[in-house]
Amino acid sequence: LKSIGIAIVGSRTNTQYGEKMCKTFTKKLVEYEFTIISGLAIGIDAIAHKTCIKYSGKTIAVLPCGFNNIYPKQNRGLILTEYEKDVKAESKKFLERNRIVAGLGIGTLVIEAGYRSGTSVTARYTKNLNKPVFCVPSSLENSKGLGTNELIKNGSKLVTKVEDIL
Repeated sequence: LKSIGIAIVGSRTNTQYGEKMCKTFTKKLVEYEFTIISGLAIGIDAIAHKTCIKYSGKTIAVLPCGFNNIYPKQNRGLILTEYEKDVKAESKKFLERNRIVAGLGIGTLVIEAGYRSGTSVTARYTKNLNKPVFCVPSSLENSKGLGTNELIKNGSKLVTKVEDIL
């Protein structure tokens, strides 16, 4: 928790491009000794956590529930929660979790985001904390990237390589 971290968030139903970008950026950020922070969700979150672990990095998975109700179950092996151990995941808690994800790092890297998504909520929390939001641009034909491109239009920083974040 005391190291320099960055949140990496994105679509639960990412594209192959999103997966590739997530792995590329995560690997490079780990090489620069960033702690990777995300919300343990299926998709970009899980890819970021797993890639970080693969390259011997440090990662923080923020849960929307207690340790006895890890969601999704297949990510049980990855895991920070503010909830008692028996609290179940509910939609409201995912938004609360996003607030913590945004607050822990120096900023947030958005890989892919739908137009209205939890990822966009995390980006909004990040901006409200006066922290930078970095976005990997998406194809205009990619519905999973509409939110990402919208964030760029509204002042988030377009990044094409990790050095743009540094």
